[in-house]
Amino acid sequence: MTLDRRRRWLALYVLCLGDLMIVLDATIVNVALPAIRTDLGFSAASLAWVVNAYLLTFGGFLLLGGRLGDLYGHRRLFLAGIGVFTAASLVCGLSTSQGMLVTARAVQGFGGAVVSAVALSLLLTLFPETGERTKAMGFFGFVLAGGGSIGVLLGGVLTDLLSWHWIFLVNIPIGIAVFVLCLLLVPGGRGQALTGRLDLAGAVTVTGALMLAVYAIVNGNQAGWLSAQTLGLLAAAVAVLGAFLVIESRVSAPLVPLRLFKRRNLAVSNVVGILWSAGMFAWFFFAAQYLSFVLGYDELQVGLAFLPANLIMGAFSLGLSARIVMRYGTRLPIGVGMTLVAIGLALFARAPVDGTFWLDVLPTMVVLGIGVGMAMNPVLIAAMSDVDQSEAGLASGVVNTSFMMGGALGLAVLASLAAWKTGGSTAVEALAAGYHLAFMIGVAFALLAAGIAVVFLRDRQVEPHLEAEAATALE
Repeated sequence: MTLDRRRRWLALYVLCLGDLMIVLDATIVNVALPAIRTDLGFSAASLAWVVNAYLLTFGGFLLLGGRLGDLYGHRRLFLAGIGVFTAASLVCGLSTSQGMLVTARAVQGFGGAVVSAVALSLLLTLFPETGERTKAMGFFGFVLAGGGSIGVLLGGVLTDLLSWHWIFLVNIPIGIAVFVLCLLLVPGGRGQALTGRLDLAGAVTVTGALMLAVYAIVNGNQAGWLSAQTLGLLAAAVAVLGAFLVIESRVSAPLVPLRLFKRRNLAVSNVVGILWSAGMFAWFFFAAQYLSFVLGYDELQVGLAFLPANLIMGAFSLGLSARIVMRYGTRLPIGVGMTLVAIGLALFARAPVDGTFWLDVLPTMVVLGIGVGMAMNPVLIAAMSDVDQSEAGLASGVVNTSFMMGGALGLAVLASLAAWKTGGSTAVEALAAGYHLAFMIGVAFALLAAGIAVVFLRDRQVEPHLEAEAATALE
């Protein structure tokens, strides 16, 4: 079906709005975590499940969502994902218990994974010509990067003026609007359900393995690190992960073709992505708690405190990052960016209990914004530089999955260690000590990522389509 230019761009706006809702949900929650903890009685360690339940199902089903789109049609799966995400948002907003919220967040993650996985495929279908496609992808990337800035500010405003419930309820009218507009503007298409195969076992085992590991880590302090429960769950996680690898090596249409990891840059980028996201989620999760519980900021002030970093990251997405890669390759931006992330986390690790915004918060947010903005896109570009164009989408999905899983596991470890350091005390000095420990471990993650990238990544000639994207983004 051929669409006129106006309808194609209107359809793109619908896709951007749908994906923006998913991005908003990732950042909007961090600002509201202190209020959620107080209202529903989460412990410092168990609060991580509000984030991890979403990350685990999102990362675990991201690749499966793309495969479902290939089999049953991308628009059909986009609509299904929006429907699931919107319904789960309603349950999140009405939650009155920890279990209800965490379960709904897990369902949200599944819906978000499906939407994110097929949105880019729909975009590529809408814009088959290189010139318009490049412009569309530039706009798509800018909207998603800007979503982080909107999320932290909107989270602060809604939680401060109304309640934390509204950070989820705001998705309801957006989701309904996206669903209706998608039916009107986005063309449908047939999938290949009769000829394709679905690796459901692969998605279930990889997600199950990570959920077992995270559950063991989050509850390690309470159950005991050498207890039968903790060791048994970790052993079960390893066994299920082994089953996943066996499945992927034998099925005809694997969720993650293991041969991809023979590509050096892709394998290295996955390791860097895991470490990068562990440091990233340490920043968002613990900085919000430091600002709230130690410095006494309300939700709006927390949101505004994050805004400088998110604006800087958005500026990098507008083309600055692409220009840096064109000139210096991928190794140097990742190495410098992750070193800046380590410096920013180290600054938070020394932030005092009587810290001030201008001396202890703003400079740190600026350094972190520059570091993350500089390193994020080069990791994806490096991952795709070793694979054929036909496998670029799969390679991107694999790295994005590593980001999500690294964030979930890293956050589980850091939350548990911070709770151990705090020792159950609610005194600001004890809380600050726990947060400082988490930030310092985040420093180690970031430095390790920088070192691995600089030593093991290989810079390749940047492809012409990336050059065109960079030029268009800078216009």
